[in-house]
Amino acid sequence: MQKIILITVIVLFSLLSKVNAQGVDAIKNSSDWHYRGSKSESYEMGPVSGAEKNNQTVYKIKSIQSKTNGFGTIMKTIKPDTFLGKTVKMTAYVKSENVKSWAGLWMRVDYYTAAVLAFDNMQRRPIKGTKDWTKYEVVLYVPTEATAISYGVLLNETGQIWFKDLAIEIVEDSLEETGQNKGRDHKAISFETKAKAISNEIKAITDNEKNALKVAVDLIDRDLEKGVITKEQASDLKMEKAKIHAAAIEAKVGDEQAKLNQLVQDKVDGKVVDEKDDRSGGRTIILGNNPNSIGSQTEINITSMKVYNGQEDKEERQSKRTTTQFVLATGLNNVVTDGSVQKSDFRYLGSHFYEWGLTYNTRILKNNNLLHAKYGFSVMYNNLRASNNRYFVADGNQTNLEANPIRQDDSRFKNVNLVFPVHLEFDFTKSKERDGKTYFKTHDSFRVGLGGYVGTNLKSKQYVKYDSDEYKSREITKGNFNVDSFVYGLSTYVGYKATSLYLKYDLNPLFKDNAVKQNNVSLGLRFDFN
Repeated sequence: MQKIILITVIVLFSLLSKVNAQGVDAIKNSSDWHYRGSKSESYEMGPVSGAEKNNQTVYKIKSIQSKTNGFGTIMKTIKPDTFLGKTVKMTAYVKSENVKSWAGLWMRVDYYTAAVLAFDNMQRRPIKGTKDWTKYEVVLYVPTEATAISYGVLLNETGQIWFKDLAIEIVEDSLEETGQNKGRDHKAISFETKAKAISNEIKAITDNEKNALKVAVDLIDRDLEKGVITKEQASDLKMEKAKIHAAAIEAKVGDEQAKLNQLVQDKVDGKVVDEKDDRSGGRTIILGNNPNSIGSQTEINITSMKVYNGQEDKEERQSKRTTTQFVLATGLNNVVTDGSVQKSDFRYLGSHFYEWGLTYNTRILKNNNLLHAKYGFSVMYNNLRASNNRYFVADGNQTNLEANPIRQDDSRFKNVNLVFPVHLEFDFTKSKERDGKTYFKTHDSFRVGLGGYVGTNLKSKQYVKYDSDEYKSREITKGNFNVDSFVYGLSTYVGYKATSLYLKYDLNPLFKDNAVKQNNVSLGLRFDFN
């Protein structure tokens, strides 16, 4: 029954997800060729059959319409890590037939989707008409800010081209760039642009992984309908897919969060330029929520990872039917045994939790601000510190708290869970009228949320510190410790504006087969940065 609930919630969240991956974003960091273009349906694209007999892989792009206003391209997008701060040359052999407009190799260096740092598509030295195999090249400098390199071969309008032996190599910096948009000439990217780009990337990562999970679940359901697998096998496969995509979200979002932290530090150190804004009287950097009007200023909100270009833009975006919030929470953590946390085996002040995540907040009624559906994902870190020199020991399917024969300075047991919370939120923020328009802002008054969460355990660790004879050591033990991998529970919060008192309780036992059932409970503060 527990697994059925988890599967239902996973599918629900997959359906609710907005898919942001379009074009290049959808094929990012893939080792395969992809077929794209402004009119990709007007072209036949792919490998040429039979070419492999001569130990060659040849690709073709052929127009299948007598007239078309667009282009088709075969392309890849890769991480730029090994090319940062270096000059790169892309070469390939191309053969053309009846190319009336033009064709060429192309390469583009991007900073997310916010800025093109370098670009060349050979349009100023095009491949035209009918030509036999000829070697062509594109040379670009890759700035250190780059986050992706896309490259390929394109055919504009009608005709046919073939290409083979495409290669990318690092060359001497003395080699001149071929592009009309040269990497060495690119302007420094402003702090505002970088902050917004990283924020968008975090959202895109989450949406893409949720969408990929939905596709995987659909494929498993098809196999189940065909009788290829049993219900139990389908449930296990879905659980495994959920863990894989949960881990991917944690890893990828963690990388982007590290970039954002470094960006803020660079800003403090004066290493990042400010964007010139002729409309405003300046800009301001905010941690938390800013209740004051920003007028025509640009507000960079670090905690919510958003950039607002003036008060009007801020109000418009915060009054949308669906908004997003970055969630942070922290507080005390313990377990309920026999319905009570009294006489706990764990230190009350030493045991703690913290949580971060992203939520979508959708106003349920179009013209009423009271009821909201709040949903998203969170990574929860639950820590327990045992008292009386004890630590956990797994004995078969039982996990016992035992006294350590060696005096320990500290013993901490940590569980990391990925959960998908759903809350019905009552937001008492009043709507505002201005210039004949109603604004339904959220998180500006008292709020109450009731709901729960469901998810999976990502990992469990135990840390034991020793201090003996002036020697300090730290022992880290990784394993499942018989922790229940299926996590579900109830949660509620009540607060004012961004800050709330937050209570969550795991309905699943901490250790699934223990004779004495203990359930994790947490109480703390929650911050929803709008």
